[in-house]
Amino acid sequence: MAKYIFVTGGVVSSLGKGIISSSIGKLLQARGYKITIQKFDPYINIDPGTLNPYEHGECYVTVDGMETDLDLGHYERFTGIQTTRANSMTTGRIYKSVIDKERRGDYLGKTIQVVPHITDEIKNNIKCLGETGEYDFVITEIGGTIGDIESAPFLEAIRQLKWELGRDSISVHLTYVPYLKAADELKTKPTQHSVKEMLSYGIQPDILILRTEKHLDDNMRMKVAGFCNVDLECVIQSEDLPSIYEVPVNMQRQGLDSAILRKMGIPVGETPKLGPWLNFLELRNTATEIVRIGLVGKYDLQDAYKSISESLSHAATYHHHKVKITFINSEHLTDGSAEEKQLAEQQLKEQDGLVICPGFGQRGIEGKILATEYARTHNIPCFGICLGMQMMVIEFARNVLGYKDANSSEMDASTPHNVIDMMEDQKNISNMGGTMRLGAYDCELQPGSRLAEIYGSVMVRERHRHRYEFNNRYLEEYEEKGMQCVGRNPEAKLVEIVEIPTLRWFIGTQFHPEYQSTVLRPHPLFMSFIKAAIDK
Repeated sequence: MAKYIFVTGGVVSSLGKGIISSSIGKLLQARGYKITIQKFDPYINIDPGTLNPYEHGECYVTVDGMETDLDLGHYERFTGIQTTRANSMTTGRIYKSVIDKERRGDYLGKTIQVVPHITDEIKNNIKCLGETGEYDFVITEIGGTIGDIESAPFLEAIRQLKWELGRDSISVHLTYVPYLKAADELKTKPTQHSVKEMLSYGIQPDILILRTEKHLDDNMRMKVAGFCNVDLECVIQSEDLPSIYEVPVNMQRQGLDSAILRKMGIPVGETPKLGPWLNFLELRNTATEIVRIGLVGKYDLQDAYKSISESLSHAATYHHHKVKITFINSEHLTDGSAEEKQLAEQQLKEQDGLVICPGFGQRGIEGKILATEYARTHNIPCFGICLGMQMMVIEFARNVLGYKDANSSEMDASTPHNVIDMMEDQKNISNMGGTMRLGAYDCELQPGSRLAEIYGSVMVRERHRHRYEFNNRYLEEYEEKGMQCVGRNPEAKLVEIVEIPTLRWFIGTQFHPEYQSTVLRPHPLFMSFIKAAIDK
């Protein structure tokens, strides 16, 4: 039977519950256990697919096409697991499922209430992965902060499960210990209040993880243990570290995985070595050379392109380099003030490589096209991802094929040269998410191409999140003029990858390779791109 670990957060948001959940998963994996991690988000959206990245950061996509919270990216990058729609749940999906059942008559005319109907639906979704028999541990992260009104049904569900499961479940609660500079003191009162809030829901935390900017001595940990009814060995501190990838090692050093096993009555055994992980950290910490990569996009927010920046970082590490990522606002390249344009153009010139970022909508695309032209004409390694690949296609049509009005029908429905267009069978779908190509699809690579060499295979499978496609009516013209369509979906014959092989490195992918890059298995496209940028 699977064991359940519930991860909650208190005091403030953004403490790093996703990193802690991922670290727990990594440490249990190192001991030979099979794990999975799921995220429950309290917001009412069905999924984050229609959320502005400024609201919620990057939208991550699972292999089966579920649009999810960015924390699932952390789960996969740390542990190498592949998540599915069962690993992500929102209040919106919970309520929709219950309402659909009520409309079908599944409840036989009963009054539908938060308890038991909503809480039972939450419990069923928590238990569904554990009941497959594939996992020893199911780690369940609850989004938001304790005390938020929308979190209440999830906490009630956890309370019930802890009662039902006994020693087969534990609660890990993450809180914040602030440092008051004027008093030169760390304060545990917010943690005490957060635990008191948990107790008011009927949940006694088994393990406390204290986020802190300064080291906590044993006296402070004893104080927290005494006030919060938690064993001293179960009061773990999570200090600020140079990298999120140091967190599992720090947690292991303090015995977090051992404490979890002891609490569940499982023999602890020897502490695993974490060899490949430590090797990655060693490479990361000893790298001295810098490779400069510009991210050309419209969202000036570090979490908007989280998976891309982490994938670049992984690849640079294995090439014994640190990556210096510069965000280049694509709006500033064309529509900014004189000073903003000058700065953005100067930033373009300073990079060893450019990533033309994904996105949706009109804003900032002319700047992306300008950046693509700069990379093509100056032979700078350039990686276009999703919309970025489409910008490569449009720029080539305008400046090489001679179609000055070329565009995507997403941006200009009346363009006579719609080199990027929606497939015919998508055009009559009104639901915004219904027109998307989501999840993993096969891609057949041209034998002997650079892409086949990079991947070491002629058949790959990559994850998608887009609505518009390369218009195959123009395919011959592109290939005649030097842009090769070297990757295609074998069933729909849709173009997945374009390349200009005469350039140093100029590749665009319709899919999102960043979703499959992990700490111990960096993605081959990012590895190749970073090498080209270093060689430049």
